[in-house]
Amino acid sequence: MKLIIQIPCYNEAETLEIALNELPKQIEGVDEIEYLVINDGSSDDTEQVALNWGVNYIVHFKRNLGLAKGFLAGIDLALRHGADIIVNTDADNQYCGADIEKLIRPILRREADIVIGERPIDEITEFSYIKKKLQRFGSYVVRLASRTDIPDAPSGFRAYSRKAAMRVNVHNEYTYTLETIVQAGRNKMAITSVPVNTNPELRKSRLMHSIFDYVKKSMLTILRAVLMYKPLKIFFLLGSTAMLGGIAIGIRFLFFFFRGTGTGHIQSLILATMLIIIGSQTIVTGLQADIISANRKLLEDVQYRVKKLELGLLDPDGRPVEKGGDEKGNLNVQGSVIDGTEV
Repeated sequence: MKLIIQIPCYNEAETLEIALNELPKQIEGVDEIEYLVINDGSSDDTEQVALNWGVNYIVHFKRNLGLAKGFLAGIDLALRHGADIIVNTDADNQYCGADIEKLIRPILRREADIVIGERPIDEITEFSYIKKKLQRFGSYVVRLASRTDIPDAPSGFRAYSRKAAMRVNVHNEYTYTLETIVQAGRNKMAITSVPVNTNPELRKSRLMHSIFDYVKKSMLTILRAVLMYKPLKIFFLLGSTAMLGGIAIGIRFLFFFFRGTGTGHIQSLILATMLIIIGSQTIVTGLQADIISANRKLLEDVQYRVKKLELGLLDPDGRPVEKGGDEKGNLNVQGSVIDGTEV
């Protein structure tokens, strides 16, 4: 059983070593632990700090591509190096490294494929009252959208089984945390959470520049994810609302028309017609989006199968291959810096 712990970094030279020193060196039930740093276009000595510490792999981006891109690049490299479990944590030492053992336990027991670390939000003194409420509200919206019971959706402290990692797809550039939960819930993957501890803040959050910006980006991410997986439901709701409004206004016009006073309500007739047309077009758009969504699911299944072939988990005839040795798909570049454009 191989565990790879990945840390996305952007100008983290001051805190990275502290976070690395907190990571576990051995865990019961895990045969091998390796460490991966994603250098997301840092302009400081982040990469050198990682090399000096002795991480096994570094993904190097020449420019900053964002948290989501870095996360995906790390997942891809970890899979290629035979990771059975991949843990993602932060370079600012926000999360307690000792809790990684707790985080991966449900995967080791085969109870879940994705495990999210639940922070004690109300006890974090660095979080303002408004930020705590926004975190709670955002997690509530994600629970509704994903049909899961994850209490801390924005948490970046999470573990993925090999199977779950091969199915991860992130389409926005802001963050992977919310979208991947909606994706997992809608695809009925086994996802759970465990309570974890946090360390004192070493630096301010770089994702939340302002409350308005955080809310806007988070809501757009959630809406986009839901539209990707359940477009018909959303478009049908919007279209039906418009059509019912048009029908109600049309009935009102007919009421006045049969009373002989319809001449002064022509505007209502025009509005009713427009709403019914808009509603019907919205529903048709939903049907088209639903067909696209079904095709996307087929493509995701194809992508999953291709990844299994690339990683040596299937032979060319589609039969499972016994895991072990080079059949894991290892790149055999331990200790090397990998250009992010090639990962």
